[in-house]
Amino acid sequence: MKKQLLLLILACFIALSGTANVRLPNILGSHMVLQQKSTVKLWGWAAPGEKISITVGWDNTTYKTQTTNDAKWITEIKTPAAGGSYSITLQGNNTIVLEDVLIGEVWVCGGQSNMEWSGTQNLQESKDEAPNATNNKIRLFYVSKSTSVFPQENVDGQWVVCAPEEMIKFSAIGYFFGKNLTQKMNVPIGLINSNWGGTPAETWAPEYVIENDKIIKKGSEQLSTSQGWPHKTALAYNAMIYPITNYSIAGAIWYQGESNVRTYYAYEKLFTGMIDAWRQQWNKNFPFYFVQIAPFSYGFKNVGALLRETQTKSARHPNTGMVVVSDLVPDTTNIHPTLKVEVAKRLSDLALNSTYGFADIACQSPVYSTHSIEKDKIKIQFSNAGNGLMVKGDKISSFEIAGEDKVFVAAQAKIAGNSVIVSNKNIKSPVAVRFSFNNTDTPNLFNKEGLPVNLFRTDNWEMDTSAIKK
Repeated sequence: MKKQLLLLILACFIALSGTANVRLPNILGSHMVLQQKSTVKLWGWAAPGEKISITVGWDNTTYKTQTTNDAKWITEIKTPAAGGSYSITLQGNNTIVLEDVLIGEVWVCGGQSNMEWSGTQNLQESKDEAPNATNNKIRLFYVSKSTSVFPQENVDGQWVVCAPEEMIKFSAIGYFFGKNLTQKMNVPIGLINSNWGGTPAETWAPEYVIENDKIIKKGSEQLSTSQGWPHKTALAYNAMIYPITNYSIAGAIWYQGESNVRTYYAYEKLFTGMIDAWRQQWNKNFPFYFVQIAPFSYGFKNVGALLRETQTKSARHPNTGMVVVSDLVPDTTNIHPTLKVEVAKRLSDLALNSTYGFADIACQSPVYSTHSIEKDKIKIQFSNAGNGLMVKGDKISSFEIAGEDKVFVAAQAKIAGNSVIVSNKNIKSPVAVRFSFNNTDTPNLFNKEGLPVNLFRTDNWEMDTSAIKK
């Protein structure tokens, strides 16, 4: 009996000793990048009431904090301008030394498969880049796939220095985005890869975003299920986003929407609600830049175009931006276009221009602004036309025009400065124009900076979304 009691006491002592140690979430570790010129959070767990000292290597300042009665601690430290590497020493019951910490710019790379795709999925651009991907200024954190019904406090992953064997399995768009930023700005870049192929936006949003809106909730209830990825509300958010929201970031890039085309009508509210929820949880109105989904059939008429239209409307949301990729699709039967380097460049150009002040970098596709009916023609005005419009080819494709009968026919179009004049000799009283408004069109109209004109329609008539007959 005495022996059993002694063993029990020893077991308790060991357990108490273990829980007394200062512990960190995995997102805080050696080789990480902390957001520059900011007040950033460090946090973790230790015994209740434990006093913790944190000394930062860039100016040797020591910060003091103490664990609360729920065994948690959190504190804020000030970061300098970009640089490093530095160490951070945490001293409590035990000592933790974080080595090779850089100060720079941190971005989250989120979405579904077109963001997730890497050399592991046989992307040739990633495979070609990998031998040259050793870059000490780029640090990568790959959030392992996980789900949870409730918000979690930790993720599985670790910070690594960019090297061929790490880059090849990292988001191609994320990596090339980061490479472009560090080359242009000469600062360290931290990239957090948190994405999952096939996932609808609902699973990346907190539950209240869906439950508090009838339209979004209706859309969520109509989602198709799959054995390959989660589709229920908040499952990925709780496990793969919420645990990192104490970690200071510069912004987020996003490529998603393919799994929401059938419920396009709810996507704008869902997507902008998700963005607002992320910003609220991070307590920062960070920039959110996203990729408009690429042309693809989807098996139902016009649903891809309607989803791209809602994404265009979402880009009016404060501090967001969208890149159009309708010209970067070698094969519209492939839902995973292979040209990720080019997509990443458009995202990084958007960030360099809009977040980092490189005003000379063109980053916006022309979008429909207004139109006027002039006898038997309709004149379309565009914003973001830059130095004017141009066509790649002999004549402009993808314009349709309709009269009062609402029957659209192919239209002739000609450029007039930053405008396009559209007509059809058989329609004497035109009413509406559509441009590239279908699932698979790859139009040939650009601004002179080389960015494709976004799809649009001047009408709001009901669209046919019936199944495409094989």
